[in-house]
Amino acid sequence: MNFSKTNADAIRDRQVGLAEKVRFLSDPSAYGEAGATVEVVETHMSFVFLVGDRVYKFKKPVALPFLNLATLASREENCRTEVALNRRLAPDVYLGVSPLTLSPLGGLRLGGDGPAVEWLVVMRRLPEELMLDRLLASGSLEDEKAERLASRLAEFFRGATRGAISGAAYFERLRNEQADNRAILTRRRFAVDHGRIPVVLDRMDAALSSVKTLLESRARERRLIDGHGDLRPEHICFTDGVDIFDCLEFSVDLRLTDPIEEIAYLGLECELLGAPTLGPGLLARISDEMREAPEFRLFHLHYARKGLLRMRLSLAHLLDAAPRQPARWEPLAARYMALAEKGLDRFDAARAAPS
Repeated sequence: MNFSKTNADAIRDRQVGLAEKVRFLSDPSAYGEAGATVEVVETHMSFVFLVGDRVYKFKKPVALPFLNLATLASREENCRTEVALNRRLAPDVYLGVSPLTLSPLGGLRLGGDGPAVEWLVVMRRLPEELMLDRLLASGSLEDEKAERLASRLAEFFRGATRGAISGAAYFERLRNEQADNRAILTRRRFAVDHGRIPVVLDRMDAALSSVKTLLESRARERRLIDGHGDLRPEHICFTDGVDIFDCLEFSVDLRLTDPIEEIAYLGLECELLGAPTLGPGLLARISDEMREAPEFRLFHLHYARKGLLRMRLSLAHLLDAAPRQPARWEPLAARYMALAEKGLDRFDAARAAPS
């Protein structure tokens, strides 16, 4: 339907707030499906609406040091980037981008040709019971699925775009991450073990320094890739193939990663769920498929790094003006610190073992 100039001007001037968008998309009638139910999930960055066999997601209008989504144009660009990047590992899951528009009468409409007031990523809904985190929780992950996952990741790592970063710049990035960790983790306001934290941070500094040459050579030899960046069990689903979704879409710098780091991150999160052997097993299988020797020293190093990073991100939730689930974050941070210590113990043991 075409808009008259008067109507179009009036509608364009109408401001639609976040609460109104969430309220509209929480209503089954927004999707035109009789008897539909809508499950709403709020994350740190998004609102997600689960409707039948579809998922709709829109980004919060936030402005953060690492991501500015304050404008409608920036959110549209971010949605389109998310779809393009995630189609690398989940091509049939990411269906596209849809506008939330104003109707000729000024109401909200999903799709349509009126002025866009928001943009949504549209996905095919995946079966929750086939997610890796669910399979680990129920103890029902068969070896065949682990083999399929290893093959899928090996294929992705082989074909991924190689990163161009100097060894010195890569090592400096890791040291800067440590500085950020130290700045947050040593704040006295958090209910964590402040006696252990400096010891773990110092051990991490020493571990990084001890393999500085190896880390720099990985970057110099272009081993780093434009990877997934957020490889966790809840982002992996065993459908007919293996769908790996929800990559870190907003920063190419943060996605620039060593494949061993990706596997170590997944291994950390699997051990958090009670599966300590899955990560090392995946490293061995993937290395075999890529015809490389498994570098367990780096695996343990990156495992410990990710443990400290996840600890920092957990506590950072409590720095929000109105943190969601505030009781969750300090106990979770303590669990990540314990895993980081385990990673450092394993790193020390692997470094001390005879060649």
